[in-house]
Amino acid sequence: MNIVVTGAGKGIGKETVIELADKGHKVFALSRNIYSSDFPEHLQKNISILPFDLTKKDFTPLTELIKDSFNKIDGLINNAGVLIAKPFMEFTEKDFDYLFNVNVKAPFRLIQALSPMMSKNSHILNISSIGGFQGSVKFPGLSLYSAGKGALSILTESLAEELKEKDIRVNALALGATQTEMLEKAFPGYKAPLSAHKMAQFISYFILNGHHFFNGKILPVSLSTP
Repeated sequence: MNIVVTGAGKGIGKETVIELADKGHKVFALSRNIYSSDFPEHLQKNISILPFDLTKKDFTPLTELIKDSFNKIDGLINNAGVLIAKPFMEFTEKDFDYLFNVNVKAPFRLIQALSPMMSKNSHILNISSIGGFQGSVKFPGLSLYSAGKGALSILTESLAEELKEKDIRVNALALGATQTEMLEKAFPGYKAPLSAHKMAQFISYFILNGHHFFNGKILPVSLSTP
């Protein structure tokens, strides 16, 4: 399969790229800061990398490069995300725009740009958060992050209907506590029950198989909150 992964330079995204490449799939890995040396040498033949900022206005160079690498796309994992942690009254409009541009608008734009290249029975997987899952525990300082992930979840449900006629399935995983730099930023000193590698194993399985069982679903993947 040919799979595009955003936020692939570190953490869960990087580990997911490694898992998929190790299974023999072709992966196009996107991140603002990413290098071939980030990945094991024996897997680099299966990985195409592109340093790209998803807040850029023009996605044309990105889509053209992907077309040059892949004749079709079987999977898209919208994993890229940012977090700003501060009390609600201290958030600025700049904070709001940045969080929603990366966490909501970038997946929206990427899906628009890449869905014409997607094969039948392809799978779009949006990586949401248990913090954006309705009814979950919420935490002070994470209001905008949670709101953005909640918006991504609703977008997922809507796109499953929009793309149904093209036989493209769309799902979201609402991830719980996983040991990453982002978690450390949100909850300093907290030790998560899952490593980025372990969560990546599940994500790589789900992008390959989940669309045979689910469409338009927001699935919590969480041992703890946080």
